[in-house]
Amino acid sequence: MHFRPRPLEEPEINLIPFIDVLLVILIFLMLSTTYSKFTELRIELPVADADAQRNQPREIVVGVGSEGQYSVNQVPVGSRTVPELVEALRAAGGDSSTVLVIAADAAAKHQSVVHVMEAARGAGLSHITFATQSAGR
Repeated sequence: MHFRPRPLEEPEINLIPFIDVLLVILIFLMLSTTYSKFTELRIELPVADADAQRNQPREIVVGVGSEGQYSVNQVPVGSRTVPELVEALRAAGGDSSTVLVIAADAAAKHQSVVHVMEAARGAGLSHITFATQSAGR
């Protein structure tokens, strides 16, 4: 038998069907993807006078010492219980718009501050803030 040698052809990869498939996938992904537009929250802050801000709400300052002693507007409270604190806060004359400022010593126990917060709830004071000092002092 006589076999003729075939001419050696280099294999060729046809890229056109491959590109067609990739374009179809790209179009599918572009149509099916939802683009979430990140909107920027634009806020116009009101202008306020510093003097008017000082005269706004009434404040009750509760001091908490490092040993758990309390003072309401620099008047010492004899007992360390929550009911006594509630009575002291009511005697200070707070209403629902009054701001309670808790000025606790850095070494005060967390439970002492929680007692002041419970007493504020019992006295009907819902606006609570904490006094701090700047690091430079």
